[in-house]
Amino acid sequence: MNEFLRRLKERKLVQWSLAYVAAAFALLQGIDIIAQRFGWPEQTMRLVIIALSVGFFVTLVLAWYHGERGAQRVIGTELLILALLLALGGGFLWRFASASRGSAEKAVIPTPPTPPLLVASPVPGLAIAEKSIAVLPFDNLNDDKNAAYFADGIQDEILTKLAGIADLKVISRTSTAKYKSKPEDLRTVSQQLGVATVLEGSVQKSGEQVRVNVQLIDARVDSHLWAKSYDRDIKDVFAVESEVAQEIADSLQAKLSPAEASKVASAPTKDTAAYDLFLKGEFEYRLASTSLRPEEFDQAAGWYEQAIARDPNFAIAMAHLVICRLNWHWFVENLTDTQLSEIKAMAERAISLAPDAADPRVALGLYYYFGYREYQPALAAFARALQLQPNDALAIEYSGYIHRRLGEWHVCLAELTKPFELDPRNADVAGNLGQTYALMRQWTEAERVSRKALDIDPHDVIGMRALLGTFIGSAGDVANAVETLKSFPRDEKIITSSISGTVASVTGERAYMFVLARDFNAAIKVWEMPATNEIDERKRFAGRATVRFIAGDLAAAKREAEKAVTVLENRVRERPHELISLRQLSWIYLALGRNVDAIQMSRQLSDLLPPERDALLGAATLAGLAEIEARTGATADAVEILRRLLSVPAGESVSIARLKIDPVWDPIRKDPSFQQLLTMKEHVGP
Repeated sequence: MNEFLRRLKERKLVQWSLAYVAAAFALLQGIDIIAQRFGWPEQTMRLVIIALSVGFFVTLVLAWYHGERGAQRVIGTELLILALLLALGGGFLWRFASASRGSAEKAVIPTPPTPPLLVASPVPGLAIAEKSIAVLPFDNLNDDKNAAYFADGIQDEILTKLAGIADLKVISRTSTAKYKSKPEDLRTVSQQLGVATVLEGSVQKSGEQVRVNVQLIDARVDSHLWAKSYDRDIKDVFAVESEVAQEIADSLQAKLSPAEASKVASAPTKDTAAYDLFLKGEFEYRLASTSLRPEEFDQAAGWYEQAIARDPNFAIAMAHLVICRLNWHWFVENLTDTQLSEIKAMAERAISLAPDAADPRVALGLYYYFGYREYQPALAAFARALQLQPNDALAIEYSGYIHRRLGEWHVCLAELTKPFELDPRNADVAGNLGQTYALMRQWTEAERVSRKALDIDPHDVIGMRALLGTFIGSAGDVANAVETLKSFPRDEKIITSSISGTVASVTGERAYMFVLARDFNAAIKVWEMPATNEIDERKRFAGRATVRFIAGDLAAAKREAEKAVTVLENRVRERPHELISLRQLSWIYLALGRNVDAIQMSRQLSDLLPPERDALLGAATLAGLAEIEARTGATADAVEILRRLLSVPAGESVSIARLKIDPVWDPIRKDPSFQQLLTMKEHVGP
C-alpha cells in the first residue's frame, strides 16, 4: 500500500487530476456560453461532458505510464494522436454549430411552441413545490348571508399577505374562487392548482366579535398539518390575519426578509369601520369585473369612497378605487381627461402613503395603460409591483397585454403563460390568450385555449368571443358559431367599449353571428329589449340601425339612425377620443346616407389609433375603415387595406375564410381586386 502511494506521489497523479478538472471546468463554461449564443441543443453539452470524462481517464493513464519521479514524458506519436483527436473534435463541433446556425437562419416557424401552462393542472409527474399554497374561499357562518363579503375579505387579506413573500408560491384569488371552501377531493385541487398545501377557513361575525377558524392541509395526501381558532374583538381582526399568515409561513419554512416580515405584520388601516366598507367594495368589484355592469362598478366605487372618507390615509382603498374606475373607463365608457387626472393623483397619493405596497403601483400602471396607452411607464409600474410582490399575477398579466399591443407577439405569449402558474383557473387570461392566437391565425391553438377558458368559466365573455372568432376566421363555420352561442346567456350581447374596431363592435358579437348567417331578424331580436341606461341606449340604437343597414332595409335603418344621431354627435363632442362612439357614429352616418361624414369619422378613428400605436385594436380600426369604404364606393382603398391586414397578425378582423362569407363586403364582392384577395396566402404566426 505504501509503495502504491509512493508511486502516485512520484507521478503527480493528484496534481494532474486537479489540473485536468480545473481545465475541463473552464472549457465547459466557455462552451456553455457559445452554445447559448448559437442555440446549440443540449445534446452538444452531453457529448462534450462524455468526451471530457473519457479524457480524464486517458490523462491518468498517460501520467501513470509516462511519469517517473515527476518527469512527464510523452512520445511524439502520442502527441500527434492527441492533436488529431483535438482537431477532429473541434472540426466536428464547428460543423455542428454551423449546421445549427444555418438551420436557424433558414427555418420558418409557422407556430410558436405551445405554452406549457395552458392546462388546468400541471404536467403529469411534474414536481409540486413544497412551499406552495392556495387559500380557498372561507365559509361565512353568519345567518345573514349578506355578510359573505366579510369572510371573503378575511380570506383575501391573508392571501395578499402570503403573496408578498417571495419564497412562497401563492395561487391567485381568481383561481381559488372557483372552489368551495371545503372541497371533497383535495388531491385533485392540489393537481389543478399545482400546490402542496391549501388553507381552509370559516368566519363568524357577531356584533363587535369575530371568530376565525383555519386549518392548513397537505393537499397531496389530504393530511391536516394544523388547525386553530381565533376569537377576537373586531378591532383585532388585522392581528388575526397577520398571525395566520405568519404561522403558514413558519409551517412551510418560508424565508422572510425584514421588509416581508414587516408587511405581514402590517394593517391596511387602523379604522375597522373603514376596513368593513373597503371589504364591501371588494365584494362588489368582483361582481362588476365579471358582469361589466355599470351599476355594479358604481356600487363598488361608492364603498371605496366611503372607506377613504373614514380614513383619508387608506392607501389600499385608494388604489382599488383607481383600479375600479379605470376598468369602468376601459370596459363601460370613457372618463373625461379631468376625471383621469384626478385618478392619477389618487394613485400617486396611494404610492406616497404606502411606498412598499404593490397595489398602488398596479393602479398607476393601469392608469398609464387604460388611460392613455402610455406603455413604457405602465410596464415600469408593473415591474415595480412585481419587485414588491413577486406573486402578483395581475401585474404579469397586464404586462403581457401591453406587449401584445406593442406587436411583440413572442414576448406577449411568454408573458400570458406566466400567470397560469399563479392563477391556473383564470378564464380571462385563457380567453385573451385564445384571442392572441386568433390574431396570429393559429386557429388550432386559438380554439383549444378558448375552449379551456370556457371550461373554467362557461360565461367568460372573452373566451366566447375568441372561440366564435376562431370558428369564423378559420373556416367560416357560421353554423357552429350559432350553435355554440346557445350555451351562452341570452342577455349577453358580447360587446364592450374596449373593442371598437369593426362593425361587430357596433352590433355586438352575438348579433353579428346572426348577420354572418344572414338571419337579420334574429340579429335584430338581440337588441329588442329596452335599454336600462344611457350607455345601453346608445348601443341599442347604433346596433339596430347597423343591422338593418347591412340587411338592405334602408328605410328602417334610417329611422333607427335618426333616433341615435343627435345623442352620438353630442357624445363625440364631449369625448372626441372615445373610440366606440366614433365607430357607432360612422355607421349611423352610413344609415343616414351621409357617406362623406361616415368616411371622415372612420378615418378620424384610424388616425387616433393606428396599428403602430396598438397592434391589436389598430388593425381592427383599419378593418373598420375598409368596411366603411367598401360601403361608400371606395373599393380600391378598401382592398388595399385588406391586402395589408392579410399580411400581418390581424386574424380577429380579417381572414380569407371570413372575407368569403361576411355580408359587409357584399358591395365589392364581385370586384376583380377583391376576388384576387381570396387567392392570397394569409399571414400565419407572429
